[in-house]
Formats: sequence, structure tokens, C-alpha cells
Amino acid sequence: MKVLDLQCRQGHVFEGWFACEEDFRSQQQRGLVQCPLCADEHIEKRLSAPRLNLGARAAPAANDSAAADAGAQAAWLALARKLMANTEDVGPRFAQEARRMHHGEVPERAIRGQATPHDALQLIEEGIAVLPMPLPVAAKETLQ
Repeated sequence: MKVLDLQCRQGHVFEGWFACEEDFRSQQQRGLVQCPLCADEHIEKRLSAPRLNLGARAAPAANDSAAADAGAQAAWLALARKLMANTEDVGPRFAQEARRMHHGEVPERAIRGQATPHDALQLIEEGIAVLPMPLPVAAKETLQ
């Protein structure tokens, strides 16, 4: 198993696990390697060192921006996992379903889906709470 440090054009850093280097290249050429945060398919390998477990790790410096970024990404992924597990995907019918629930036509439930910025603004103006949260296509699969 080969663990690679990867980065998309947006600067999101993440790990990818592959059987070998050729497996990584093959998946990348077929467009199967995506950033788990923004779904960018332009992925590059970062320099990485082998991991050695030699004992306890030193605490990261308080101003370590890489650690802060990793923490933010982990929090976003945890939220995305919870959202995916606890909502029904209504796809492009999001605005219609939100209105039907708001008017009592169907029972209220947690939903997610797609809406245009115009539709989202109209829902908000009608007093219907919406929370835009970009989820990459990869998020519809198991998030790692």
C-alpha cells in the first residue's frame, strides 16, 4: 500500500492510498482522483517523507498553519459525513421539497440537494431556512 500526500489547485492537502505508483497514475488519468473538499481533479503529489514511529510526537507549534488547515479540513469532512448520513438527497427538487415542507404539504425531514442561487435566495425571502454547503461529487460516495 502506498500512501501519497496530494494537493489540488485550491491548496487542499489530503492523503491518497493506492496499491502502487502505477495505480495512482492510472486512476488519475481516468479522472478518478478528486479532492475530497472541492472535487478538483487536478491533483499533484507533494513531497513526503516516510513515516517512522519512534515514540511520542512533539506538540505542534501554536502558529503552525499547516496543522490548523488540517484541523479545519478534518472538521469539514466530519460535518460532510454527518450531513450525508442524516439527510435525504432530493437532488434538483430541493427548492420544491423545501417549499412543500414549509407549507405543510409533506412531513418535515432533513433534506439536501441542488438549488440555483436565485432559488436559494427566493427560499430565504419566503422565510425558508437554507444552508448552502458545497459538497463535491465524491462526497456522494464513502468519505474517507
